[in-house]
Amino acid sequence: MDEVKNVIELKNVTKDYGDFKLDNVNFAVPEGTVCGFIGQNGAGKTTTINLILDVISRDSGEITLFGEPVSKDTAYLREDIGVVFDEMGFHEFMTGRDINIMMKNIYRNWDEEVFFDNLKKFSLPAKKKCGAFSRGMRMKLQIAVALSHHARLLIMDEPTSGLDPIVRNEIIGIFREFVVEEDHTILLSSHITSDLEKIADEVVFINGGHIVLAGNKDEILEKHGILKCKKNDLSKISESLIVSSEVSDYGAEVLVNDRHAAEKLYPDMVIERAGLEEIMIYYVNKK
Repeated sequence: MDEVKNVIELKNVTKDYGDFKLDNVNFAVPEGTVCGFIGQNGAGKTTTINLILDVISRDSGEITLFGEPVSKDTAYLREDIGVVFDEMGFHEFMTGRDINIMMKNIYRNWDEEVFFDNLKKFSLPAKKKCGAFSRGMRMKLQIAVALSHHARLLIMDEPTSGLDPIVRNEIIGIFREFVVEEDHTILLSSHITSDLEKIADEVVFINGGHIVLAGNKDEILEKHGILKCKKNDLSKISESLIVSSEVSDYGAEVLVNDRHAAEKLYPDMVIERAGLEEIMIYYVNKK
């Protein structure tokens, strides 16, 4: 059996801004997967992405892309990376044709034919100024560019934020198509957990500059559960199972880190599956 390669690896990565610190971050993104990078706004997602892309310098730690340490000497690695941010990044007077001319001079592997095919596929007019595009069209334009230089890795920061469910679903379909090829990988930063539940294989959850949870998405969803009980019964639940709890006049709800163990220990209590959003909220509220 072939060993799984990690396309992205962070080891003990730190970046200290004084008022915010990305602290000793460790995670990996295996080749051929979609990794959902989740966390509330200000948790450190964009800082981490900028460090991976070497847009900002880290204070300490190691970052590797495609098995090579990221440094000023490895800018060529960006040829294999398509990047999509939540803002468009092109001058509003530019058309698809203008963007094509510009990108030809940036990427050695730029494929003009693929780009114009992508514009057609995403229903984007090549002659219209992109400043007149809707938010959904602007996002699809960035994705069209990212997919037109034969990138093996897509790194995206909140690409579906602010889009309606129809456009979000369309964009998720584009991502699915991209990862059909085995050597294609996506790191997708988002706080829209419902999108990640549809497409992600792996999940990395960051909060306050710390990684609090990382692993296979299905295993994380299978493991966690919401236990519902009376307030008086909360003290009966083993502290080792409790991530955090919410208490109201009607009772208590507890996120447990081992649903199956909790079901055996407390057969009379209601235990439901937890979604990524619930898991994120409970970990954020952990005391």
